[in-house]
Amino acid sequence: MARAAGEERVTWMDGWWAYAFIAIAGWLATDIWRWLGVLAGNRLRDDSEALNWVRAVATALVAAVIAKLILYPTGVLAQSPLWLRLGSVVIGAIVFFAARQKPAAGIATAIAALAAGLWWGGFDDLKH
Repeated sequence: MARAAGEERVTWMDGWWAYAFIAIAGWLATDIWRWLGVLAGNRLRDDSEALNWVRAVATALVAAVIAKLILYPTGVLAQSPLWLRLGSVVIGAIVFFAARQKPAAGIATAIAALAAGLWWGGFDDLKH
């Protein structure tokens, strides 16, 4: 790429402090909560109401994200039909339960079903 006269080339080393700031700020913002969670979690019993509540909230958040991706997708996923997105999740759920509730099996199957449906359905224009 041609540069205009007098324009200097900028490398990532010129702005290293920005990357360091992002890394440190990201670490500080999240790591302290992880450590507090470890400290608090060590004092909870596995069958406590507090831990059951945390599990329920975490499960609800994951379900909400999945529902949003299925019903209100963005980007390339928005170009796929609703029936394909729903069908992929159903197939993934069936495999999840058939494989003794192994998340990797269900997720991989749902992704493979979505990819196969897009390929079989001729959604080649998704590449553009």
